[in-house]
Amino acid sequence: MRRTQRTQIRIVAGDLSGRRITCTVTPELRPTPQMVREALFSILGNAVPDRPFFDLFAGTGVIGLEAISRGAQYATFLELDARLARHIGEYLQAFEVGEHGQVIRTDVYRWAERWQPDPEVPVNVFLSPPFADLERRTDGFLDLIRTLLAKIPVGSVLVIQAEIGFPEAELPDSSAWERRQYGRNLLLLRVRS
Repeated sequence: MRRTQRTQIRIVAGDLSGRRITCTVTPELRPTPQMVREALFSILGNAVPDRPFFDLFAGTGVIGLEAISRGAQYATFLELDARLARHIGEYLQAFEVGEHGQVIRTDVYRWAERWQPDPEVPVNVFLSPPFADLERRTDGFLDLIRTLLAKIPVGSVLVIQAEIGFPEAELPDSSAWERRQYGRNLLLLRVRS
């Protein structure tokens, strides 16, 4: 039997501070805990305003919405699940920030192969893949990280949210990643130099 729980997620800071997203937590959808979101955006700090933000495996979309709230130039949400992608679009409209975000319903792995970022514009890329990808597609996920690192412009920040047990040592140039731990949650950050 699948365990589900209805919950509300609050946007922490910025123009949308206090707005709430309602979602159903399932084994496939684990919203980033508020403490981890606060830490993420504290670490990114001045790297958020006026930069493009990519929320890959967007799920609820709360990370990209938080980025928009904190002044990101634009947020691109990538989500394969049609229902989740639709909900993100609905929140963009309800919060009146539709012009600052785009939802792309796609497979992140295929998208990354085709993605051509502007080499002159640093970006922030956040990845919080489903457990299934971390457990059964580990090699594919690590290849995705390599692809993104090769493409993002200098000064860009790549962030992985995972949990204890993620094979950090297998990341490309693993010593170059900054590691932060919050309970069982990990944030792994890499600035492209």
